[in-house]
Amino acid sequence: MTHTASPIIDISEVQTGVLQIRMQDYQHKNLFTHDMSRALIEAFNTVSADSTCKAVILTGFDTYFATGGTQEDLLMLQEGHASFSDNNIYALALECPVPVISAMQGHGIGGGFVMGLFADFVILSRESIYTTNFMKYGFTPGMGATMIVPNKLGAYLGNEMLTLAKRYRGEELKQRGVPFPVYQRAEVLPKAIEIACELAEKPRISLIKLKDQLTRTLRKELPVYIEQEVAMHAETFRQQEVKENIERLFGR
Repeated sequence: MTHTASPIIDISEVQTGVLQIRMQDYQHKNLFTHDMSRALIEAFNTVSADSTCKAVILTGFDTYFATGGTQEDLLMLQEGHASFSDNNIYALALECPVPVISAMQGHGIGGGFVMGLFADFVILSRESIYTTNFMKYGFTPGMGATMIVPNKLGAYLGNEMLTLAKRYRGEELKQRGVPFPVYQRAEVLPKAIEIACELAEKPRISLIKLKDQLTRTLRKELPVYIEQEVAMHAETFRQQEVKENIERLFGR
């Protein structure tokens, strides 16, 4: 079974019980355009409602996993016309009832990397770039990054990543001891499929109950972090320096 949710999101059945969501916005390199955000929400609604689904693989195309907010949306946030909390795409994997595997075969930038970290299993590629680049522009992180990045990467590396806004190749993160596998790009999706097929051997209700238990603390704490991040944005986003940085540095 193959179902194309939209031209930029493809949902396919890898095997019985395993669905793959592939982000494939070739024009915008998997930026979180309004169309991509809507399509992602619809895709996760589709797989969550599928009573036969036991595991979900989230992946991108070629060298891109997900590359974060658009310049237009960042400028709207800077001008106070929107908030990242208006559109909850960041925690879709966390809220999905069955386990989600982020097969980050390509670059994960800003909110794109953060979204991937909300999955139950994370796989990176050695060649790809991963960064939480919010502070590159001068505004504090959002999308639950202040919670999930230190939680998944460890306090020291997570805080470093959020504060310095550096770019890291997957190979460097592997050497720094990230607690999830890092493979050659061509191996990422096959390894994700292996995990998903192992999950599909288990009863669906058992997978749902266990995920609910394992993620309960994160789901309870996330709204608190989101509220705090929105409050920080009210103070940090409106700076003129931030606007200039978004206009000058975006895409670099």
